[in-house]
Amino acid sequence: MTTVASAGVRFHSGSQAIPAAAVHTTPLGYDRDDIPVGTPLPVPASAALVDRLSGCGEIEVAFEGKLGDTLLALSTVRALLDWLRLRSIPVAVRPVGPYAALMARSGLVTRTPATALSGRRAVIGDRAGVEARASESVVGLVCDPGAPPCWSSDGCAHPDLPSRNYLALERRLGIRLPGTAPFAPLFPTVPSELVEEVHAMGWLNGLTIAAIAATSWPERKDYTAQRYIELAELIAERWQSQARLLLIGGGTDSSGIRITTEIPRRHVQILRLDGVPADHLASLFPRCQLVVGNDTGLTHLAAMARGRDGAGPPVVGLYARHSHSKWRTGLPHHHAVATDLSDRMHQGDLCPVRDAIAPNTDIHMNAFPPAALAQVCLDLLNGVSA
Repeated sequence: MTTVASAGVRFHSGSQAIPAAAVHTTPLGYDRDDIPVGTPLPVPASAALVDRLSGCGEIEVAFEGKLGDTLLALSTVRALLDWLRLRSIPVAVRPVGPYAALMARSGLVTRTPATALSGRRAVIGDRAGVEARASESVVGLVCDPGAPPCWSSDGCAHPDLPSRNYLALERRLGIRLPGTAPFAPLFPTVPSELVEEVHAMGWLNGLTIAAIAATSWPERKDYTAQRYIELAELIAERWQSQARLLLIGGGTDSSGIRITTEIPRRHVQILRLDGVPADHLASLFPRCQLVVGNDTGLTHLAAMARGRDGAGPPVVGLYARHSHSKWRTGLPHHHAVATDLSDRMHQGDLCPVRDAIAPNTDIHMNAFPPAALAQVCLDLLNGVSA
């Protein structure tokens, strides 16, 4: 479902299927629905890659870069493990680096098998992670978010990065893998003392909205705390309820966790959480009723985080310049509110940075008026736009 949120801004539902004819795509080369799982593909595999991976007894998952790029690349790890299981190759999977604890929750990490095939190691991760371990591995798989195109198969486009990454490796391995969309792994909640402390303070009762204020590009992607507060005020007023707003910030200068309260507004109480590690936030987000954020790693994490019952809140990402379909998880509850420029990047499979595309106007996060965004959020809370 695509609806107009305000002038030049549209809402795009996460459950919306995108026809291949509507966007610029690269044909996958086969219709997945017509090929049984485990069957060779009608496109040639990378023989050298298959040969090297077949002799590995350990997979090291090494991401050193941005959280968002890491999360959207984990479907590549899923594809590799699906392939190894189809071939009955026993391996141990070991996450390393700053996101090791978080990745251990994804279900992708396995215990060391009783008898490993060999001591040879493959490394999969971003360029920094793979290059740092090149001397210790026989094969490296670099996950580059700029590499895989928007694939099309069975009449549908697969624009989100988890789909792009999974299908790209499937083609290279030359065999129909068992995965189906959405390809992004999930992070089930685990006990968190910090989350329980926040709950004991009364902050997770009633209408709780999490707003992602952290960003790696504040000049372009900072919606600002003031706009989030105005948004929460409008939602609470129309919802006829008090709201609790959790402003999720990034790291502080002291590199520690900082939790502070702000002066309450008429309808909203405000709690700032800065420097909270991602693994704690993955247990916090499912306790909220709504998450709103810019195109950043913590917003993607909110979509991938699920409660013990597998449920979680709707997540709304704000996209001013980059493609709203590529930089999403592909999960049905991960929605987008996007500008016309973002929609053009989506349609043409373009990137304003990579392709040096200058917008006609200097588009920033003020393209999303809180009043229009509040209506989108209210529709989601009421189950209208999902």
